[in-house]
Amino acid sequence: MFSRNIFTFIDKFDNYAGMKTQKFQTGRVALVAFSHFVHDVYTSFLAPLLPLIIEKLSLTLTQAGLLSTVMQIPALLNPFIGLFADNKGLARWLVILSPTLTAISMSLILSASSYYVLLVLLFLAGISVALYHVPSPVLVAKYSGDKKGRGMSIFMTGGESARTFGPMFAVAAVSFLGEEHFYLVMGFAVLTSVLLYFTLEKEEQKTSIKKNGSLKASFHEIKHVLIPLAGILSARSFMHASMGIFLTVFVERETGSLWLGGAALTLYEAFGVAGVLSAGTFSDWLGRQRVLFWVLMVAPVAILIFVFSTGILKIIMLAVTGFTVLSTTPVMLAIIQENAKQNPSAANGLFMMISFLVRSVAVIFAGIIGDVAGLENMFIVSALIGFFAIPFLLKLDH
Repeated sequence: MFSRNIFTFIDKFDNYAGMKTQKFQTGRVALVAFSHFVHDVYTSFLAPLLPLIIEKLSLTLTQAGLLSTVMQIPALLNPFIGLFADNKGLARWLVILSPTLTAISMSLILSASSYYVLLVLLFLAGISVALYHVPSPVLVAKYSGDKKGRGMSIFMTGGESARTFGPMFAVAAVSFLGEEHFYLVMGFAVLTSVLLYFTLEKEEQKTSIKKNGSLKASFHEIKHVLIPLAGILSARSFMHASMGIFLTVFVERETGSLWLGGAALTLYEAFGVAGVLSAGTFSDWLGRQRVLFWVLMVAPVAILIFVFSTGILKIIMLAVTGFTVLSTTPVMLAIIQENAKQNPSAANGLFMMISFLVRSVAVIFAGIIGDVAGLENMFIVSALIGFFAIPFLLKLDH
């Protein structure tokens, strides 16, 4: 009741400030963003704990890369989840339950007795990830009115903040609890789901589009933006995968310190938060394509300098890489929601499916390159592939 009153007060303050039409509902956007934070804290566990998992189960980098891919396989269901959400209006329940479902699997990964048990746990986590990420941006878009870029920035800030906090939380938790009791961290997600149940109003009755839509209709509605965005996602995926999955391993092997590896990933994600928070809002003012152009040009250059530099310049380039690589998502989500009028959840499902699939494929190839040519060459190849996003951006008819 206390939390519900807080968000009611925020929305009333918006009205008092001259937003009587509630074009941007701050309280509800913030609430969904908070659930995004909690959910993604658990999904961030894999990268910082990967060195421990590799050592415990004697994995190659290719096997390690496959872990993330298995977690992405349920993304194939994203369009169907979106279509179901459009027709049935289950956004509230999916947002409430998914943090706990994800936390159960991710809190048990250090208890896995074999590589195959670990694959099953990550596959189950991938299902709950899909159940969460498809409908939640649709709620945010509807709560954001004509400021969808701002809304997506706040929403994605929740996720990126989780990936900033999550790695250090995971390392601290395993240091304090030990691998055998690491599962206890799932309790935070259970408490969050209870909180969401009592604070998240039954807004899906007002925001969901209850009708018999189809994936074919949804695709035709957004294909003019979805196809170029798929090309951008494909080119960006190697940068996103290599930095997000293998950065901790790279730093740990260079320094011999798991803490420094976690700190590097935290720095990368922290500046990703800044990029996510600003990119969507700037795209409301400056235009989606203009913002995407600058970040997609700077990101691969920053990775190349990161690889070849040392000392403070290396740290600066790591920060710039996080700011640019991670800032594209809220802008692209805004583009999808602006063009998906009839089946917004299904459209988001199509976008998320493509995003997850191309990234999972990129992780496998990045792992193979890392095994064959070394991690430095893996980062170089990823950066060079990143430049191919620009031709697709020029074809974006928004």
